[in-house]
Amino acid sequence: MKKTISIKTKIEAAALLKVAPFRKEIRKTEPHKHNSYFEIIYLREGSGFHTIDHTSFSIKPPTVFFVRKEQVHHWDMTDTPDGFVLLLKKRFVDQSMDSELKSLLSKLSGLSCIHLKETENIDTLFQLLTREKDFTVTEGLLKALFAKILIAAKPLIIKTSKTDNIIAVFRELLNQTNDLRNNVAYYAEKLYTTPQNLNAICRKTLDQSAAEVIAVHIISEAKRQLIYTESSVSEIAYSLNFNDTSHFVKYFKRHTGVTPQTFRNT
Repeated sequence: MKKTISIKTKIEAAALLKVAPFRKEIRKTEPHKHNSYFEIIYLREGSGFHTIDHTSFSIKPPTVFFVRKEQVHHWDMTDTPDGFVLLLKKRFVDQSMDSELKSLLSKLSGLSCIHLKETENIDTLFQLLTREKDFTVTEGLLKALFAKILIAAKPLIIKTSKTDNIIAVFRELLNQTNDLRNNVAYYAEKLYTTPQNLNAICRKTLDQSAAEVIAVHIISEAKRQLIYTESSVSEIAYSLNFNDTSHFVKYFKRHTGVTPQTFRNT
């Protein structure tokens, strides 16, 4: 096992979006990240398992998987896959002036896996996106695709509270897993607000304190490193900006009920 999690890049540095057919030769892959883009995988055929972080999903087409840039995933296919892969960089979203597109993307980015009721229009939209080069047309196709996915999976989606720009930026900061901090004041300063205001916003929109939101990201990243690397508990604690290992162990156990080493061994 490696000391660090592999990072794969399937899109050119200058590209903002890539849409392509899912490679049929894919069967098994090693755990890895794609930390420069959000990935949407649509499968209309295939079987086996897709693991995202520490959750393994059975592949039951037609289905759509969503992998955020900080997440680790890998495939264990038992049949020939067929579908599409969409890679979307934050710079595309930043350049878009379409608020509805951003709202739909925000809803999808909170999901991991959904099963679809129908796929005809979704197939067509993916095919059009593989050929389209114009930014404005691509915006429209993406908005249509995201809306169709949400409609097709509507019974399976839990409605979420509307979040404002501070929450979106807060989550983006927390997704930078190479510099996570267990410190509300640290993030409040970056968001040009006070710890009290950030906490109030989190409680109102997410029904969690700011510290609880931070904890979800820290524990998720700790679990990734415990599962997918051979880094010691002390090395993981250091990478997550804990001053000493004992503090990290107590923090992990408080949020999971087990110590990091026990989690790794189970």
